This record gives sequence, structure tokens and C-alpha cells, in this order.
Amino acid sequence: MSNFKEKAQLIFEEIKKVNNILLHCHVSPDADSLGSCLALKEFLERIGKNATLISGDDPIPKSMKHFPGADKVEEKNFFEVDLKNLDLLISLDTASIDMISKLGDVKFPENLKVIVIDHHISNTNFGDINLVEANFIAAGEIIYMLLKEWKVSVTDTMALNLFLAIYTDSGGLKFSKTTEQTYKIASELVSLCPDFSEAIFKLENSNSPEKIFFLGLALNSLEYHFDSNVVISAVSFEKLQDKGIPKEHTSKAGISNILISVEGWNIGITLVEREKGVISVDFRTRDPERFDVSKLAVALGGGGHKAAAGATIKGNFQKVKKHLLEIIPNIYPNLGS
Repeated sequence: MSNFKEKAQLIFEEIKKVNNILLHCHVSPDADSLGSCLALKEFLERIGKNATLISGDDPIPKSMKHFPGADKVEEKNFFEVDLKNLDLLISLDTASIDMISKLGDVKFPENLKVIVIDHHISNTNFGDINLVEANFIAAGEIIYMLLKEWKVSVTDTMALNLFLAIYTDSGGLKFSKTTEQTYKIASELVSLCPDFSEAIFKLENSNSPEKIFFLGLALNSLEYHFDSNVVISAVSFEKLQDKGIPKEHTSKAGISNILISVEGWNIGITLVEREKGVISVDFRTRDPERFDVSKLAVALGGGGHKAAAGATIKGNFQKVKKHLLEIIPNIYPNLGS
């Protein structure tokens, strides 16, 4: 924790030096990305900083529009921001520079200092200051600990955003990386935000009809491999077009989580060709100690955690799937045939 304290102090000193700060959600923003950014943005504004939060490549999902402050998120990607007048970029919950944007080659001007705050073990440390805590289950957990270290009074809205960040990235406080500290922090946060149960309900029950159609399509596209230890849901761009399902309704993580809820299906993989030639791959496992899916993601140019990881691959859908099936037995040689 001593290194955490040192980095926390270093980050706070950098924040105090500057005025104009940019925050961003990562590609395909989730609740940890949004909630962490919103809580940090509120803190920065309270101490008099100009903090801009952009949604990044993708719009904020409808299910997260009720997060406190979500209406202040600017619907811009990284390349639509004028960086000349900015002093600092704080990149939260973002394991690599290409997760800031997939729309081009992300480069930082000399005037822009970069601070990375993340919990992904695969983080590439692309900042000038890098606070990477892989033992934390969510970026929201790190932000809460930073605020405590900075002696900040956490408001009810900050607490709700951080609770939702932690709740979702921990799988409802049940993933294997959930610790006693996670529960302690969650308890402290819910004591500050009495409406947390209503917020969870909205988050989990704001599905569109298109998302349900996608769920049916994905579950009707299952493939079983390696004695059913690996189950893949493979949805091509043509399938999406045929059913008239827009890409913003193609949630990946939800499908993979359903797959690993089945006893004996140890690895759940979802391949979704959200745009022609651009395949989003999502990995989940029931047993992260035996089947570290971050290894699979890294082999495909992505990253993540032992229990949950992902990648975005450009190429032919069938060739990408074939390549995936070829590398799986190299990483997990005892899966079966």
C-alpha cells in the first residue's frame, strides 16, 4: 500500500498544478468506466478544475443514462477533441492506448500529461504516471481509495457512481476477485446513497426489444468445442443485418456470462461482428485459476483479467474464429478434443 500512497500523492500534485483536464470512457463503455469517470469528474470540479468527460467511440448505453452526471458526458470521440488547450488526460479503466479509440492512431501532444489509473493486469503503462492495481476488482474501487487518501468527502452522487462501477465489474459482488475490502467499500458507499437498489434495478432492467432479439440470436448461434469445455456464440455481421439489429444493442458480456452459468461449460466466448470486418470478442470463465482467459485475449491483441477479458480484431469473421480455435489448445492443452 505504500506504493499506492506514493502514487496517490503524485497524482494529486499533478492535478493541483493544472486547470483543464480530459477524462474519457473506454471503447464500448461499461459501468466501471462511466461510474469511475463521473465520480472523479465531480471531485475535480469541486476543487475548481475544468473537467471534460467524453463518451469515446461509442455512446453511453441507455441502461446507464441514469448515472448521476451522465447527462454532462459529451458525445465525442478522442479525435473530435481539441487537445491544444488541455493540460492533463486522466485515463481510467483503460488497459492500452488503443482502448481510448479504435478510430485511429491515438497520439498525445507534448503539452498533454497523461495519468493512467487502472486495474487490468494487462495494462501497458502508457501514461506519464501509471497507477495500475491488478488486485482491485474495479477502477471504481481504486478511485474510492484515492479519494480517501486525498481526504475527500464523498457525496451521495459520487458514492452511487462508484458503487455501480464496483457492483458491475464484480459481477454483483460474486466474481472470484471480490475481496473483503470490496464488500467493505461497497458497504461504505451504499450507506451514502440510499437509492442504490433502485439504481441497480434500472441498470439491469432497461433492455430494449432489440437487445432481447440479439440475446435470442446469440443463444441460437452456439458452438461446442473441446468436450464442451468451450462454448462459443458466434454472430456475424450478416446475421445482425438479417435480423435488423443495430450494433449498439449487441452486448457481449451478457452472453458470455450466461454461457458460463452452465455447469461444465468452463469457458464462454462471444464473437460479434458489430461492423463488417471488425469482430468484438468477449471471454469469461468459471475457473480463472485453471483457465486464465486474459492469456487468450492477449494472444489476440486484447487484454483483461483472469476471469474476464476481451479483444477487438479486424479480419474475416470465419478466419478469426478458425484462428481462435487453433490457439485455444496451445494455451489450455488439457481441455479435451
